Amino acid sequence: MKSPLKGTDTTYDVLGIGFGPSNLALAIAIDEQNARLPPDERLNALFLERQSGFGWHRGMLIDDATMQVSFLKDLVTLRDPSSDYSFLCFLRERGRLIDFLNQKTLFPLRVEFHEYFEWAAERVRHLTAYEHVVTAIDPVRDESGAIAHFDVVCRDPGRPGRTVTYRARDISVAVGLEPHVPPGVELTERVWHNSQLLPRVAELTASGAPVRRAVVLGAGQSAAETVDYLHRSFPDAEVCAVFAKYGYTPADDSPFANRIFDPEAVDVYFGAPSEVKQSLFDYHRSTNYSVVDMELIEALYATAYQEKVAGRERLRFLNVSRIRDVLTRPDGSLDIAVEFLPTGDQQVLNADVLVHATGYRPRDLGTLLGEAAKVCLRDDGDALRVSRDHRVETAPDVTAGIYLQGSTEHTHGLTSSLLSTTAIRAGEIHRSLVSRRVAAA
Repeated sequence: MKSPLKGTDTTYDVLGIGFGPSNLALAIAIDEQNARLPPDERLNALFLERQSGFGWHRGMLIDDATMQVSFLKDLVTLRDPSSDYSFLCFLRERGRLIDFLNQKTLFPLRVEFHEYFEWAAERVRHLTAYEHVVTAIDPVRDESGAIAHFDVVCRDPGRPGRTVTYRARDISVAVGLEPHVPPGVELTERVWHNSQLLPRVAELTASGAPVRRAVVLGAGQSAAETVDYLHRSFPDAEVCAVFAKYGYTPADDSPFANRIFDPEAVDVYFGAPSEVKQSLFDYHRSTNYSVVDMELIEALYATAYQEKVAGRERLRFLNVSRIRDVLTRPDGSLDIAVEFLPTGDQQVLNADVLVHATGYRPRDLGTLLGEAAKVCLRDDGDALRVSRDHRVETAPDVTAGIYLQGSTEHTHGLTSSLLSTTAIRAGEIHRSLVSRRVAAA
């Protein structure tokens, strides 16, 4: 453990690591409360982000794709409906409030919601430091021997090869998910994860390279959207969807099922025995995992049927199938071996593009936290123990706090990585930060 550094200019009350929607919501909660307090009572906060500006799933901002959660589940409304950081206030400022209301929808375009996030992020720009890649998080002991702070070490964007260190009493980790591909898959110019869909398609289109066939692996919402987008983007290409299911599974967005995303459901889940937690997760995974909006399912089926009637089938669904091998030819095209699971028969598809729409997974917090991970307590399944206020449980000699926004499905349920309770969670963490500061004073 590190001894106190001499000459440290600022000790922050909280440092945010990652600046996606979750830590953005926390920054807003802090900034709004600070504006109502005298300077000596304000939380001193800074949020570190590796990107050069705010960005959220940019590679999947398809022009006509809509959000899967209501606009009321924005960054603030469920925490404070009067906040001027709401999506409706954003629309008013942009001059689109009445136009949006006339659509009679709860679900904005994904592109527009990203614009809303950027608008909110710019308003708290004074609390952010972009182009800061965190390389280490080191516990720091005070004169009594307690771990009272963390030093967060980043690459210095202004001095290549150098680092800059920030000290904080608490940290809020919100680094999001990372793209997942099957073991052994190497991403190339022709083999992508769907998170890079838009820039990759733009590159291919600009190069003028012909696309005769594209293959998409996966059966969730992103996979179906990728199939649809490639089919529209390359009007002369055949697009093949490969998945192990018999057909796409509709997302369960019925009112009672959606209550699993209510704030009260987090309390129920948190207090439940482990076997009940697992049952709830299994029962309601169809609200979010490997499922597709019914409207998109029906649109894809209608397109496939229309093509069959016309005698030119560009959209193909290879169900109950898996990709067994991928070989690259000298000309750069791909030979993709697809097995039909009921019989074991294989066919080889020569394709120009293979897209893995195979989801995301939590980042390895042990690697990210580094030395700080050693002071965190774990349960019998080796998962981090997390309290109801989203703070990691730590060794008795630790007074500094680590808050998690994400990677808490095992303790807080399905909403851990979703937008549904982002505003509520930000409020809970903010209250916890304030109460801890008051208690320490």
